[in-house]
Amino acid sequence: MKKIIIYLILCLMFSSCSKVLDEKPQGVVSSEDLNTPENAEKMVIAAYSALGNDYWATPYSSMWAYGSIRSGDAYKGGDGPGDVGDFNAYETFNLNRVDLGNADGTWFRLYVAIGRVNDALGRVNNLTTAELPNKTIRQGELRFLRGHFYFLLKILFKRVPFIDETIAKTDYDKISNVDLSDQQLWDKITADFRFAADNLPDVQADKGRATRFAAKSYLAKVLLYQAYVQDDRNNVTTVDAAKLTEVLTLTDEVINSGKYSLSTDYANNFLSRFENGTESVFAIQYSKDDGTPNGRTDNGHSLNYPMNVEYGCCGFHTPSQNLVNAFKTSTSGLPLFDSYNIVNTAAGDDFKTEGFDPRLDHSVAIPGHPYKYRPNFIFQISWTRAPQIYGRFMSLKEVVLPDDPAFKKFPPFMSSSKNWDIIRYADVLLFKAEALIELGRFNEALPLINAIRTRASNSTSLLKQADGSDISNYRINTYQPGVNCTWSQTYAREALRYERRMEFAMEGYRFFDLVRWGIAAEYLNAYFSVEKNRASHLRDAVFKKNRDEYLPIPLNQINFSKGLYKQNTGW
Repeated sequence: MKKIIIYLILCLMFSSCSKVLDEKPQGVVSSEDLNTPENAEKMVIAAYSALGNDYWATPYSSMWAYGSIRSGDAYKGGDGPGDVGDFNAYETFNLNRVDLGNADGTWFRLYVAIGRVNDALGRVNNLTTAELPNKTIRQGELRFLRGHFYFLLKILFKRVPFIDETIAKTDYDKISNVDLSDQQLWDKITADFRFAADNLPDVQADKGRATRFAAKSYLAKVLLYQAYVQDDRNNVTTVDAAKLTEVLTLTDEVINSGKYSLSTDYANNFLSRFENGTESVFAIQYSKDDGTPNGRTDNGHSLNYPMNVEYGCCGFHTPSQNLVNAFKTSTSGLPLFDSYNIVNTAAGDDFKTEGFDPRLDHSVAIPGHPYKYRPNFIFQISWTRAPQIYGRFMSLKEVVLPDDPAFKKFPPFMSSSKNWDIIRYADVLLFKAEALIELGRFNEALPLINAIRTRASNSTSLLKQADGSDISNYRINTYQPGVNCTWSQTYAREALRYERRMEFAMEGYRFFDLVRWGIAAEYLNAYFSVEKNRASHLRDAVFKKNRDEYLPIPLNQINFSKGLYKQNTGW
């Protein structure tokens, strides 16, 4: 009897399992289902969404944790060195290690993004143009996105494995990060942007999609980086004139297209109501109230709001004293270059008695000054989280006002659906200016740099106190050879590099400029020698030349590869 009962139970179990296994699971889409034209289009959108799939610990959308706080433009901020301690290790360099989780997380998330692109690209490739009339355009968009994600990996880690849609997933573990030379890896990235530039339309109906001119702009950016040729120890050994010449061709095509212009007011680039304006070449498109639980908000900046009641967290990404000092101008309205950092710009009357580049109050929240262009909303020291460690300033560009329609709280954090520009038209102008200077055609760069400075000079209408007076004493002028400067190649190079700092302060790419120019070690160690006396957390900070130009390959990734990946120089 007992054996019969067991037999019956087993029969019921197997017959039930058979019935369940024959049913298609609910809410699951098979890979085959995704091969339709309609679903392939959705996979392209999923690849686009990876642009903003970072979060507070791995903020690759703006790169502030890697490009601002490692550059001398910003301190980490927060509640002390132990608060998101990996960022403190980035900032001080001497504490950086191969096993930091946030660097590993950034690597992982960027490769997840590349995985989305490759998956979508493989499906689009297998469709005919009859099935998908926009096939070539979608291929161009996907290769643009892949180029972007690989560019970020390249400037962060230098040597990374290049995996495209032609490589089977079963072969991923055979691809090393040193299979390609430094220049060959750059060539792979430029190939994606070249394809995009050749196959994308001039205009897209959807604002967030890449265009031909966005691809040409990004290709110019990548070639500008590649032009500064590095050896295996990260030293810049030569500058490739042929690549600089191609930068000129590409930027001229973008400039002459007539599709872009500098915003009339610098502020417009950082206000939600002006997003996708004439200066935006390519931007991450965020959203709110879009049917998802929290919207597609800018979580990469969610640590960077003040501590006052209107916000509440978390006080990261604080402008350094050095950066604030750098906005001072001479009596002729030009940067002070070598002397800007001798005397600190403090608080109160200093901003009325000294002369300043107006971009200061667009970039830095200063106690006693209106916050984010609102005359009666005054920034206070109490809004900062740890002023005794990180000073009394905060970053402005990435935030919105608490009553902005784009603002979103998701306690304890907050953010917004305001777009974040990856390339602005100001970038394109300065890409061209830099290439001209390095090619010895520095006189041709002068009007480009002056155009940026003229726009800055005209961007004071929102920088007003409640009584209508200017917040600070704005004093800025263009470069006028023979009047206020001597315009040589050396001087033009210094002016260009200074202009990039002022124009893109706190936007996340400053450190990578220093590395590609080959001056990171000298610049940052000079910065530390002074700034450590202003900020105690930098007391032991030091940049180690021929190592710290790049993050180490994460130990987790080397372990996962079973030793196939090789560690970066110096680590």
